[in-house]
Amino acid sequence: MPQAASWTGAPSIKGSSESVRMALLTFSLVGLQFTWGIEMTYCTPYLLQLGLTKSKTSLVWIAGPLSGLIMGPVVGVLADNSKSKYGRRRPFMIGGAIIVSMGLLVLGWTAEIVGFFIPESELRRLLTITLAVLSIYLVDFAINAIQSSCRSLIVDTLPIPKQQKGSAWATRMIAVGHLAGYGVSTVDLLKILGKTLGDSQFKQCCVIAAGMLLLSVGITSWAVDERILISLRDADVKSGAWKLVGKILSMAWHLPDRIRAICWVQFWAWIGWFPFLFYSTTWVGETYFRYTPEASITESTDPLGDIGRIGSLSLLIFSIVTFIGSVLLPFVVRSPDNEAKSGQRNFTPRPPPALAPLATLLKDVKPDLLTSWMLSHLIFAGAMFLAPFVRSLRMATVLVSICGIPWALACWAPFAYMGIEVNRMTAPSTILANGSSYRRLPTPSDDFSSPGPSPSFLRLNHLDRDIDDDEDPDTSTGETAGIYLGILNLFSTLPQFVGTFISMIVFEILEPGKHPELHKGEDLDGEAKDEVVKKVTQGPNAIAVCLFIGAISAVGAAYATGRMKRMY
Repeated sequence: MPQAASWTGAPSIKGSSESVRMALLTFSLVGLQFTWGIEMTYCTPYLLQLGLTKSKTSLVWIAGPLSGLIMGPVVGVLADNSKSKYGRRRPFMIGGAIIVSMGLLVLGWTAEIVGFFIPESELRRLLTITLAVLSIYLVDFAINAIQSSCRSLIVDTLPIPKQQKGSAWATRMIAVGHLAGYGVSTVDLLKILGKTLGDSQFKQCCVIAAGMLLLSVGITSWAVDERILISLRDADVKSGAWKLVGKILSMAWHLPDRIRAICWVQFWAWIGWFPFLFYSTTWVGETYFRYTPEASITESTDPLGDIGRIGSLSLLIFSIVTFIGSVLLPFVVRSPDNEAKSGQRNFTPRPPPALAPLATLLKDVKPDLLTSWMLSHLIFAGAMFLAPFVRSLRMATVLVSICGIPWALACWAPFAYMGIEVNRMTAPSTILANGSSYRRLPTPSDDFSSPGPSPSFLRLNHLDRDIDDDEDPDTSTGETAGIYLGILNLFSTLPQFVGTFISMIVFEILEPGKHPELHKGEDLDGEAKDEVVKKVTQGPNAIAVCLFIGAISAVGAAYATGRMKRMY
């Protein structure tokens, strides 16, 4: 009989209460999103300041989807098969955090690093751009490795009844990370810290982001104990590198119906979210300097920092709305845990005392998570349809802020449903070392509050369908969470290629030259620069057009979510 996978230990989380344990489990996402926020805020205007056109800058951002396309599934497979004594996910999280931190420091000091070796010349400028782009690629690839491992750690550690709560806590931590990142970006750090961490806003943000990421990943890695993989299944032992790639592609092609539905909702949604996340800060800053008479970017000593701070203010409000939504929505939205055919209603999490009357009032009328997710796509689409008509900082800020609620659901719903579906496919029985077996049944009290004695050695029985990978491409158990989350990540990254292609075309048509506000080249001095600024101001904002196109895709995501709802 083929050998099943064997394990030692059981997952556990430090902490005196469930809230503390959930916070510690998901705290790594704070540093991760803090870093994303800094990158999204400053890297686009930074590249424009170096002399890249908007169309070429959009090509640089292929780094995001490319890294997700490669790192999500690959790291998922490698981690699923890892027999490290430190666990399957934490080594990738810590290693990725170190690489990201190094990449951020190089990114902040690209001009100085190149200038140390190359004298002032055109070659120096080109090498500076090249090093900046390579640093962005390094950061994006490593961040995706961390993100894949962090999400898989949540699925690995929590039982089915806690998957929705784990995803909700992850959404809160993402909101906290965004809130902290955009909050730091709105502050003039040079006035507060001087030049202790660097002589520009961008450099200081890079240093702070590196430290924040290392701290948050370190805390989660310390707080969570993983079960240790002792030996692989026979089918996995025989798998080489190419067979693993084939397994990923086969599983992606033969997904279970509900998981396929989740992935397609992600696909259409992320065509819309891509321009928002990558360009909204620049769009808000451009709106202010182009349409506000008293604003003058030409008088700024740090135009990159000014556009970043102005744009970050709207994203700060966006993050506050996201955080409030991530806290309140679980109390007013029905849990998806029992929305299957059984028709059973799940318990509602007990709200804080101050919110108890509101939760009681909404108990019988609150929507399910799928309905809320579908409505969030329509809210996002409605806001972004208005983007090309915005001519004031206030209106731009309002539209960006409205998107906080849809983003809270975008960070919560797909992972909640994916975690539930993956865990539902977990083998029903576990064989102990002495040959006896049992089935673990979730209970309302199963919250890791006091993990009892667990067998030191486990062998998971994956049933006949799980013995031979070649016979059934749909084979999956809880231990393959990394692969399925990696496939979900594919459906979040592939649409970003579509978004990049759309952005490149729009930028090339509407704003083909170098950025008039940020670029300091001689070709944009004096009257020539005034003429370019006037031409750009009179025409439609290219980023706003990209946001409008993304809104159309969001409507498609709402339709896909409606189709998915009929499966539950």
